[in-house]
Amino acid sequence: MTQTPSRPLNIICLATYFKGGDFIRECKRLGCHVVLITKEKMLQEDWPRDCIDNLMAVPNDAGPPLFIDLVAFLAREMKPNRVIALEEFDVMTAGLIREHFCLPGMNSSTARTFRDKLRMAEAARAAGVELPDFVPLIYSTEIAEFIEHVPPPWILKPRSDVSAIGIRKVEHADDVWRIVEELNQRASLRERASYYLLARFVQGEVFHVDSIVNNGHVAFAGANRYGRPPLEVAHVGGAYISRTIAHGSVDEKRLFEINRKLIKGLGLQRGAAHAEFIKSDADGQFYFLEVAARVGGAYIAEVLEAATGLNLWREWAKVEVADAAGRRRQQEQSAGAVAGENADHKGGRASASGKLKPLRKEYAGIVLSLAKQEHPDTSAYDDPEIVFRAKKRHHAGLIVRSKKIERVEELLQDYATRFAEDFVAVVAPLEKAE
Repeated sequence: MTQTPSRPLNIICLATYFKGGDFIRECKRLGCHVVLITKEKMLQEDWPRDCIDNLMAVPNDAGPPLFIDLVAFLAREMKPNRVIALEEFDVMTAGLIREHFCLPGMNSSTARTFRDKLRMAEAARAAGVELPDFVPLIYSTEIAEFIEHVPPPWILKPRSDVSAIGIRKVEHADDVWRIVEELNQRASLRERASYYLLARFVQGEVFHVDSIVNNGHVAFAGANRYGRPPLEVAHVGGAYISRTIAHGSVDEKRLFEINRKLIKGLGLQRGAAHAEFIKSDADGQFYFLEVAARVGGAYIAEVLEAATGLNLWREWAKVEVADAAGRRRQQEQSAGAVAGENADHKGGRASASGKLKPLRKEYAGIVLSLAKQEHPDTSAYDDPEIVFRAKKRHHAGLIVRSKKIERVEELLQDYATRFAEDFVAVVAPLEKAE
């Protein structure tokens, strides 16, 4: 029987912001036809254009219907095999596109669980994951009961924004009712009180676990601890720090256990996840804060790669391409065809099967801050442990790697102090995403 020639898989990537270059590069290395849809404001960024077959931009205010129509236009010439959201704000749009075209991957209902902090909290609680008490700002009776039984301070969170955007601490019951009233007077209906959540404030250290998920199972996870809670950095300023926690430690084992339970409970089948937890100073327990179906920002992927040799973006691409190739092969075989297969696809499938083993078990960390200078000069920082320097306007950032966790901590603390003098700029935190 004659073997049919291999056809490239068609991967459509959505990126509202500039990220995911390594995902795109890996898809192209694996022989895929790659389309990137971004917004006009991001069109001039340094995308890996040599790995993109079709780069398209939609207006900055474009909503899901326009994305769906654009994919329909593209589908006249090529059938998409995968639609991938490289950025948090594209997760819902990608889910709606998949539903419209009956494509594999996360649907909009599961995507909403990863975007809506209320649905996320409810799903985590149903999965048996511990999290701070919370109440949506919807039912007055429930808000009153929460205020009465959960002592202040509390944290006010938008249900759909990311990072520390729009989050603030509330100290008094009267302030809660005042905020509810103010929110309900806003012109935008999507900024009113029902789109917010109130949660118990937990004092403690904040950790994050970053995962690659395949067939509903965590294939790889790395655990890091923030130097200061992201909320504090956003509101007070100063350097952001994140570093690997001790391999094999009680904290790492416990975080991995909770993370597996969380991923299963929220229904993520394939992709990347970034989950945050806080270890309470009061009782030493870990409490779930939030999770996103994406690779973590602030150079988290680069930190994990420095410590483990494994790149989250590239491994995610391998998982997606391997699954897509396998599905197409099954379809062709079921139709009586013998599917030809690209050798790179074989390599992707092999590396993406089962557990992903890190190439090394070392330690890494990052110090990062907004900078007064447009192009800050970090050449005075010349320790041999430095493996990465951020190249982003008005940002100073260094990643260090060592076999010893103590050396990483020493360098990060020293750099954070020096950054305060050399670079740090402070801007007011965003109340909502730009």
